[in-house]
Amino acid sequence: MRCERVGRQAVIAGAWRIVPVVVVLFAAAPAQAQAPDAALVRKGEGLFKEQGCYGCHTVGKFGTQGIAADLSHVGAKHDVGYLTKWLKDPASQQPTAHMPRIGLSDDEAKALAAYLGSLR
Repeated sequence: MRCERVGRQAVIAGAWRIVPVVVVLFAAAPAQAQAPDAALVRKGEGLFKEQGCYGCHTVGKFGTQGIAADLSHVGAKHDVGYLTKWLKDPASQQPTAHMPRIGLSDDEAKALAAYLGSLR
């Protein structure tokens, strides 16, 4: 009985060493499955230009430096859901925001957020 108990404990102890690796692998899968739609990203890039976002922001070397945040890597910092809410009403996300509410439709906000979310 003692050997059986030690054997079971050893198996359980060994399983704990494997479980974290499995959890990490499965946790990473959904993020890869949510690749942005290329057409939506292109539409968002067009909106970035049409709405004049570059008048205050930069993406790479494009835009005006020194007025507002550089958005070159904003997608690595914020998810698309947050960016969509921000674009619809910046003050609701951060009451001290200097960015004006630009009156985007839901589809426009989603497209622009998809573009910004792709910037890593």
